[in-house]
Amino acid sequence: MKYIIEGGNKLEGTVEVSGSKNASLPILAASILNGKTTKLYNIPNISDTQTTRKILELLGCKVTKKGNKIIIDSSTVTEKEIPEELMKKMRSSVVFAGALIGRFKEATFSYPGGCDIGSRPIDLHLAGLKKLGVNIETEAGYIICKCDELIGTDIHLDFPSVGATENIIMAAVLATGETVIHNAAMEPEVQDLANFLNKMGAKIEGSGTNRIVINGVKDLKGIGYNIMPDRIEAGTLLCAGAITGGKIKLKNVVPEHITPILHKLQEAGCEIKTEKNSIYLEAPKKLKAIDVKTMPYPGFPTDMQSVLGATLVTAKGTSLIVENIFENRFKYVNGLNKMGAKISLVGTNGIAIKGVKKLSGSEVDSTDLRGGAAMIIAGLASKGKTKVDNIAHILRGYVDIDKKLNSLGAKITKE
Repeated sequence: MKYIIEGGNKLEGTVEVSGSKNASLPILAASILNGKTTKLYNIPNISDTQTTRKILELLGCKVTKKGNKIIIDSSTVTEKEIPEELMKKMRSSVVFAGALIGRFKEATFSYPGGCDIGSRPIDLHLAGLKKLGVNIETEAGYIICKCDELIGTDIHLDFPSVGATENIIMAAVLATGETVIHNAAMEPEVQDLANFLNKMGAKIEGSGTNRIVINGVKDLKGIGYNIMPDRIEAGTLLCAGAITGGKIKLKNVVPEHITPILHKLQEAGCEIKTEKNSIYLEAPKKLKAIDVKTMPYPGFPTDMQSVLGATLVTAKGTSLIVENIFENRFKYVNGLNKMGAKISLVGTNGIAIKGVKKLSGSEVDSTDLRGGAAMIIAGLASKGKTKVDNIAHILRGYVDIDKKLNSLGAKITKE
């Protein structure tokens, strides 16, 4: 499938942000831990959540979907092996390891897949699980995890990995004693997982800081929970408004979750006003060049790097972007240059974006989820038609991005 975008329309109006992809996936996996019924609200209808539901069903859960509400009965789980073909589709499926080990003291899975944006080894996940007492063996490409008992311990992460932090939390909530994660990831999605588990009856303190303390409990209860809004979708929609010189308002958003994105858009010349659950952006006729460095939260998110990069291609001056998290995050540059951007590599992990007056529509590829979003952003500000191919990547993370942008005045068709 592809998107065909007729560029040149200023975006104006109000749009609602969907539930968070990166919060939904670990929370869906964590529903295994209680062995009871969990009701989840505000789950985004994207291919990644559909894959996660398939994994839950193949493990033995009864899953019912009603709109954005998903009901999971995990009392019937029988399997402890995550199917290889689904692991290869989606990297975040590795969080099922922590949930299965937490409840059953065993899990078998293959190395995960997902977007090719650089080497993302799971050694931090495995090292953390080992510290909790898990015996880990590899056999014919599979990782086999087993233990008699999970014992709380001190775990020091070499890097504040979101996935490793989430896996350790899930494995530790039903462990014996206290687990302390040092240099933990502080992302809002980690906080959402901790809030979800605490509502179930877990004892987790310090989420949102770099030191998380988990005191193991005997069991967890069935609950209902509302997933947080998607901060990367929010940032993407704001960038769409910014590059088109538009005026847009986002609803169902937590402004504090995207403070670094808002600061950078203000630096580029946008006027931004925030309320409790909404953000208003008014863009100038021409954005100004800025410098950006990606960092773990609360720094500028790597998931927004390509989207903001695309937004800056017509900015006045030269912008510099440094990518400090993933080494393959610049694959989208070729597509933008094909449309008339002037982007060159700087060193091993940077790009310089020399602002151009106009972009021209072209046929470009979605290199990965966020790289695909970058092509849409550039297409909105291009003269003529832009065809974005291979949009399966985009559908992994955005709910009806074409319809949402069209409601603001864009002209995007899917074929």
